[in-house]
This record gives sequence, structure tokens and C-alpha cells, in this order.
Amino acid sequence: WRAKIRRKGYPEQTQSFDLKSKAEAWARSIENEMDKGTFIDRTETERNTLGDLIDRYLKEVTPLKRGKGPEASRLQALRQRPLAALKMSALSSKHIAQYRDERLKEVSAGTINKELNHLAHVIETGRREWSIQLPENPVRMVRRPAAPKARDRRFREGEEAQLRQACDDARNPFLVPVIELAIESGMRQGEIVGLLWQHIDLAGRVAHLPLTKNGEARSVPLSRKAGTVLAALRPSEDTKSGPVFPGLTTEAIKRAFMRACDRAGLVDFHFHDLRHEATSRLFEKGLNPMEVASITGHKTLQMLKRYTHLNAGDLAAKLDDPPSKDTETGASE
Repeated sequence: WRAKIRRKGYPEQTQSFDLKSKAEAWARSIENEMDKGTFIDRTETERNTLGDLIDRYLKEVTPLKRGKGPEASRLQALRQRPLAALKMSALSSKHIAQYRDERLKEVSAGTINKELNHLAHVIETGRREWSIQLPENPVRMVRRPAAPKARDRRFREGEEAQLRQACDDARNPFLVPVIELAIESGMRQGEIVGLLWQHIDLAGRVAHLPLTKNGEARSVPLSRKAGTVLAALRPSEDTKSGPVFPGLTTEAIKRAFMRACDRAGLVDFHFHDLRHEATSRLFEKGLNPMEVASITGHKTLQMLKRYTHLNAGDLAAKLDDPPSKDTETGASE
């Protein structure tokens, strides 16, 4: 049985039922809402599945983002899950919680939290822009797994030399200079891979990043070693533009780095740990937090703290340094 409601000032409402009594009851309830002025058009909510929303999001929203690659991969994987077959009108926090519990058997809490963040934004976009009528976002109602402890991995004794030796056997010719730049500058993997010659001043030892992860541009001062690495990569003195690493992708570097770590015997060491290492070394050189933040691009000191793990032995040595003459006499400028 199909019930249709046509009323001036309202979109046509249509719904099918297996019993005439159900069709009549539904029609009365919708007309009652129209009479009271509380009617909400549920057409799009009834028509679309979660998978439909993900498809539209991938087509209209994801391509506009800087991090479109990782987001697209996660959403495409979500699209294959049974959860995506549910109508938006039937989707509830219960289904999201079931998905969370199933995924926690397969991946870490950090991964599932990223997936839930993407899913929440897909549904919120549907609610705000695509006429998906839900009283609230079901993902927002679900308890998130405890966030994993912030990583504090740095090079242990002998590991840096082992990694450099393993890189000598790498098939990717760009692996060594990319690692060198990561350690010397603290730049992210994507920032290094995306370097352009028109944004690099070798004489002034500065690399300009027009667009970074946090949405702001920054200029990164280069150490002498970083400048030497870049100079060796420059095809000729006349090269003024173009990519520093032509044809290189973040995925290619990620794979090459993982293989080098395996050859070197480095356990639980990720490319992003090089940024931890570089940031900590900047502090160990005596730079203050604001100076380090201007180099690394961290927007808050709290975020900077997460990436900074100073060597306890070096700090202990500083505690034993004798006070300066000015400190002893209480003199000040």
C-alpha cells in the first residue's frame, strides 16, 4: 500500500507499507504534524543510505581538502562495511557502537577515532547541507576509545647509524636526502616531498612552505647540512622552479622508509618520529619554545610539548653546571 500526501506549501510525501492500516496511520501522523507546524521533510533521510552520503561526500567535499588522500581511503573502506547499507532514517548510535567494537578487534584506538571523525563529518554535512533530518548526529553520541599515549620514540644508541647504513641499499634515490632534511629541519613528510625550487633560497638558507597541515604558511630556516643536501639535489645553477623531488609521493617514501627500518632492525620506528627527533634536538641546541614553534609550525605550546622528549642525561648534566658570575653576585643588566 502506498500513501501520498499533497498539501500546499509542503513537499509531496510518499511512503509504502505492507498493510493498509499502517499506511493510513502514517498519513494521519504526517498530516497532524503539518497541522501543528512541526512537520519535518524526511524524504532525503528515507531515500538515502549512509553509503549514498559517503559517495556524495567523496565527490563533493573530499577533493577540496588538503588531506584528501587519507580521508578518501578511510571513507572508501567504510563504504564497503555493512553499516553503509543502512538507511539514514534507521541509523542509530547503536549501529555506530557496534561498528566501533568490531573495528577495535582489528585496529588501534587511534585508527578507529580517525574513522569516527570522518564518519561524523559526513553525517553532519548531510544534516546541514543535504536535508538529512536526524535529531542528532549518532556518531557524537557514541563513547570513543581511549586515545593512545602520545609517542615519545627517538633514536636509541646506534640506531641512527644503523638506519643510515640500511638506506645505502635503498632502491629509492630520494630516501637518504628526505631523511636528512627531516632530521635537520623538523618538516613533515608531506612538506618535504612537496618542496619546490621557487620556494627555496639556498643563499639565505630558507625554505618557504606556502601551505602546511595547520593551514598557515611558514618559512623554515635551514641548517648548513640541510642547505648542502638541497644544493646536491639541484639539477643546475639555472634551476629556478619545479619540484625538488620530481615524481616522488609520500606513499613511496613511507614504503621505502619502512623497508629501511626493517633492514636496520629498528623496531616501532615511524617516519614521523624523525620530527620528534628534530624538534627535541632544536631544544637541546638551546632554542626557546617560541623559536622552535616558528621552525616546526606547531600552533600551541601544548602540541609542541607532545613532540619534545629531551634526553634526561643531558638535562641532569645541566643541573650540575656551575652558576654564572652574574647569577652569583645578583648582577643584572
